[in-house]
Amino acid sequence: MCGIAGVFAPDKPELIAPARLARMIAALRHRGPDQCGMYLDDAAGLAHARLSIIDLRGGAQPIHNEDETLWITYNGEIFNYVELRAELVERGHRFYTTSDTEVLVHLFEDLGPRCLERLNGEFAFALWDARRRSLFLARDRPGIRPLYYCATGGALLFASEAKAIFTQAEARREIDPAALHQVFTFWTTLPGASMFAGVRELPPGHAMTVDASGARVARYWDVPFVPPEEQTAAAPGALREEALRLLQDAVRIRLRADVPVGSYVSGGLDSSGVTALVVRNKGRDVTTFGIRFAETAFDEGDHQRRAAAFLGTRHTEMPATNAAIAAALPDVVWHAEKALLRTAPVPLYLLSRRVREAGLKVVLTGEGADEVFGGYNIFREAKVRRFWARRPGSRARPRLLEKLYPYVFRDPRARATLGAFFGRGLDRPDDPLFSHIVRWENTARLKTFFSDAVRGAADTAADYAAVRASLPAGFDRWDYLAKAQYLEMMVFLGSYLLSSQGDRVAMAHAVEIRLPYLDCRLVELMSRVPPQWKIRGLNEKYLLKKVFEGILPPEIARREKQPYRAPIKAALLTPPAAERTLDALSGAALRRAGIFDERKVARLLAKLQNASEPGEFDNMALVGILTTQLLYERFVEGWRAPDGAQVKPDLMIDRRAGASGEGGRPRLPPARQRRVPETSDDGIRSCSGA
Repeated sequence: MCGIAGVFAPDKPELIAPARLARMIAALRHRGPDQCGMYLDDAAGLAHARLSIIDLRGGAQPIHNEDETLWITYNGEIFNYVELRAELVERGHRFYTTSDTEVLVHLFEDLGPRCLERLNGEFAFALWDARRRSLFLARDRPGIRPLYYCATGGALLFASEAKAIFTQAEARREIDPAALHQVFTFWTTLPGASMFAGVRELPPGHAMTVDASGARVARYWDVPFVPPEEQTAAAPGALREEALRLLQDAVRIRLRADVPVGSYVSGGLDSSGVTALVVRNKGRDVTTFGIRFAETAFDEGDHQRRAAAFLGTRHTEMPATNAAIAAALPDVVWHAEKALLRTAPVPLYLLSRRVREAGLKVVLTGEGADEVFGGYNIFREAKVRRFWARRPGSRARPRLLEKLYPYVFRDPRARATLGAFFGRGLDRPDDPLFSHIVRWENTARLKTFFSDAVRGAADTAADYAAVRASLPAGFDRWDYLAKAQYLEMMVFLGSYLLSSQGDRVAMAHAVEIRLPYLDCRLVELMSRVPPQWKIRGLNEKYLLKKVFEGILPPEIARREKQPYRAPIKAALLTPPAAERTLDALSGAALRRAGIFDERKVARLLAKLQNASEPGEFDNMALVGILTTQLLYERFVEGWRAPDGAQVKPDLMIDRRAGASGEGGRPRLPPARQRRVPETSDDGIRSCSGA
């Protein structure tokens, strides 16, 4: 994994300068501390900060094709690059590296944008066609790797993170009130949006072409859910075998690296299953990592130890103390570039630091299993609520929710409250947002803390309308679970889980996470599986549990899912962290930012300080307000641009008029005539595996 940045400014060549690119890439050196490279001509500039994982000596970027008309700066991994390279060599391409990056350049040379349908990986890249003076940007299917862009001052700026864009004087640093409304409803910004006015994020599964005629963004892939009559009729046993085959291969190709690869183990089904397949591939020489908490309500240490002992791994425990969580939160906000509603990303940030300290750059994780196989409570809630909606007066049907939250429904008052909570919207079971609207409306109550100016700057109803308008044709024909899974993947997965809890907190310490459950082949298989093989009764991830029967012991394979959470009040409002929290939320600080109502925040803090066990809403409000204030402090009020003078490129290709120096880049002999494969016209919908 790496950091990428660049500029497209064919009408303003003065904006394409090494010093400007150096400032951009300096902001991303945490993503790629191993090497730095640049390419410049009179229309575009590319910059790269490298985390070397494949072809450690020869894979320096930017990388080019045979005649040096195509140049790429690339963040990610193409896991099926070995097979693709063999095809390209057979067709006459000549390579000067053994990297997966060069495979992508040659594949684009043959297929153009349609090369994306052949890639099995996680990536964000910018490819400059110097002959056609065209820039092509693309992001992987689920959105594992980020890519931002901003059109300003006669240029298009792009980068892995927004902070690199802000090193350019033309880019304004301003928190977008509309984005705040989205975060305080959906937990994150909607696809395409960022926290900052004027800065956009290329959505997952999208590509963008920029040339003299303008910029065009297009979707090249979507989760291919189908209506029930088109779902697979395969028996559960056959589905289990196919899912296992694909998952085994997804793990196998994600172990391709020229550096050691480790694995995260939480003690649950998802991460333990991935690690079991890693052990099958590598033998018992596997290093694993897990988070520990002092509070038993959050800790899964005993389960981790049992899993590690069974699998025979060298396991490292990382204690996430409350003091460490509080101390690291400002840095997490800096890397996440987003307001948060929970502290859960912070221990993952601390964990990636421990991985790096142990000398590893790459880990496999279990993220994505819940989205793909149907593991979240929100999916089971949707099933129960639809069943309840057929007979809304029933007293028995809503009691099924007690099976999901037995620890809450023991309290009679909570039972009545949650019954009313989940009962909202029962009269609208055909609403496309039925599965999520209760949660989103509850989260949107947090907007009461906004100042008058921010509260009036956007409309929640308009955001809901935008989500509905973005749904694919035929969505209304899908089953209840496919609809819920799609919303979870579209809204939450790429923009929050894979970002604030994924790429950002891992790459803060130059650690690459690889996610086998989000292998495109596995996602496409499960999108055609009927809901009863994902949730059987109320037994979630039914098929995945079958996959790991005989591979994991029953106490792990059948263990009830424990949601990953981290302490909030105990971390943020107890000494010594309380002083820092109260200072960040002081009346003076709130007035300077102008985002929140000073009196309402003061009442919230008083309530939290006097409560022994604050409710979920108050905890979320505290984290949301605090992280928004920290975002304002770091990116607006106290912004400090990194020093680009500290960047000394290892590779410099400068082809501007009057410039000299090629930086030692080898020139290749011309390739023989290449045979370009036929391509179909049925749309980019599937990926080719290894």
